[in-house]
Amino acid sequence: MNSLFEKQDSLNAPIETFMFDSSGHEFPVKPHWHYFAEFLYILSGSAEISCDDTVSHVSEGELIILYPSAVHSIRSADSGLPLFAGLKFDPVKFPNTNSYAPSVSSILQYARSSGMRIHFTAEEAEALRCREIFSDCLAETESYLYGRDIMLRSQIYRLIMGIVRIWIDSGLNIDNCPINPEGLYGIENIAEYIDSRLGEGIRVSDIAAKCHLSYSGFAAKFRRQYGMSCKEYIERMRLFKAEEYLLFTDLDLSFISHQTGFSDQSHFIRSFKKFRGMTPNQFRSHKKQEK
Repeated sequence: MNSLFEKQDSLNAPIETFMFDSSGHEFPVKPHWHYFAEFLYILSGSAEISCDDTVSHVSEGELIILYPSAVHSIRSADSGLPLFAGLKFDPVKFPNTNSYAPSVSSILQYARSSGMRIHFTAEEAEALRCREIFSDCLAETESYLYGRDIMLRSQIYRLIMGIVRIWIDSGLNIDNCPINPEGLYGIENIAEYIDSRLGEGIRVSDIAAKCHLSYSGFAAKFRRQYGMSCKEYIERMRLFKAEEYLLFTDLDLSFISHQTGFSDQSHFIRSFKKFRGMTPNQFRSHKKQEK
């Protein structure tokens, strides 16, 4: 029997957008789960969507959210086949944006434990500007323009905060939502700590200590969660951050290597060439020629 777990590439693609036409995809969608949160907006038809022990009949213009790690499946609710847009994202990549608000990961966990509803009417979806948000996210995914990641995140934050306001009106006491104290991390949100310190000389042993785990225990759990060693993850994230500098600035390699946490420019060039098969300058020139 195949596993229900569906692996997501949080490192390379922490945000996914898609259009699902059930007439052209494998359908129904069999039960599965993943670490990503998933938001579905029905464009036409209707679907019977199960999420753990809850079954919802979601019709045109309506929204449903699927919590991280929830087992879910999708099938047609009538004779027609549904068409829907989807947003999938790693909630760990959406940290606190200010001093009073919990992270998106904390909010979703709290809402789930509080039994908040996940199915929203067409009127509520319209008030949330779902059609606009999903359309904008799909458009951003199709075109790799400057600030794409920020634009996608801003739209997802916009949708989540709108949902949170509905939950608050329904009785959710958001003041009781746990906020991770500074310096307290688990394997599920340690990527947040790493991402914020890529420019520093962070060590795997220090990261393990943040999770209150031994080095070997942390290494094993990290590989299971992210599909690679923590050291590989750190270097890969540094390279992705360097690519942003190369694509959208004219800053020199010395500055970029320092900002992304490489020991020196030579180390940066060697690592980048091994990763992309070309030097940073070759990569920059090649991408400029494509535009």
